[in-house]
Amino acid sequence: MPRILRSDHFDGNRFFNPTLPKGFAVSHRSALRMAREPRSRWPAWVENKGVHRLNETRAVDEVAVTFVNHATFVIQTGGITILTDPVWSERTSPLRRIGPKRVRKPGVAFEELPRVDIILLSHNHYDHLDIATLTQLRQSFDPIVLAAAGDARLVGPLGFKDMRELDWWDEIEFNETLKVTFMPAQHFSARGLLDRQRSLWGSYMIESRGRRVYFGGDTGYSTHFSDIRTRLGSPDIAMLGIGSYEPRWFMKPMHMNPAEAVCAHRDLGSRQSIGMHFGTFQLSAEAIDQPQTDLKRALLEGGIPESEFVTLHEGETRIYRADAP
Repeated sequence: MPRILRSDHFDGNRFFNPTLPKGFAVSHRSALRMAREPRSRWPAWVENKGVHRLNETRAVDEVAVTFVNHATFVIQTGGITILTDPVWSERTSPLRRIGPKRVRKPGVAFEELPRVDIILLSHNHYDHLDIATLTQLRQSFDPIVLAAAGDARLVGPLGFKDMRELDWWDEIEFNETLKVTFMPAQHFSARGLLDRQRSLWGSYMIESRGRRVYFGGDTGYSTHFSDIRTRLGSPDIAMLGIGSYEPRWFMKPMHMNPAEAVCAHRDLGSRQSIGMHFGTFQLSAEAIDQPQTDLKRALLEGGIPESEFVTLHEGETRIYRADAP
């Protein structure tokens, strides 16, 4: 890992959230208690409805966003294809037969992907950093990989030719029209029992030809959304988590509920937000359709048109042009 200096989120040994009380950590005891919480019953299988438009020719001023599943999007802009937190595996777990299992296929078959140029990894949890999928992507496309500081120990051995670790506010300029900035989020990291907070977590802003696309990663609601708007400006399009939020006593610091996601949408000043992190892997207690129901309620209560903060079918592509998202 490149040398990371002590900061408001790194004490020289472990990363932490400056927006949470000092010493906050997800304890093993609370995680075990969470595992015993009653859960809504999800269906065993759900068929997808979305039809992607990945292979269409794009105008230079267009941004195409295709929802694959969970936190995985294909973002096409300026002739570049970007993939966020790619997961095509059946389970998000260190074990092949135990752990959260998908209840639907990915909305885009792996074989239907266009050439992938850049992968953005928000943090190291199994539902966001999937080794099997990354290995397949390296073999098929060998894209550039951007990851949070500390995650080279996981991604480096996979053999990518260009893999870069980032601290908050680090910028990468790929060419004269594309810049990506790694930014704060309120979350935590761990792959096992002994590596908590050893790597960072975060979000990304993609800037291309005057358009800003924000990928929120996993996060609780905090002041970092307003900070991002102040430093980089409002995004034209924002992907924000709306799932995995019950029970609140456990999830609130780490995952927004839909009402908080609407607050984040406002804080960012996003022209168009897209909900994510729901409907594929049961990671928490709420019902499979509760995030979308709660999002509609939050938008109504906030006086925000439903068209301003949407959810996409797995596999659905939305195309945004310069004159309007």
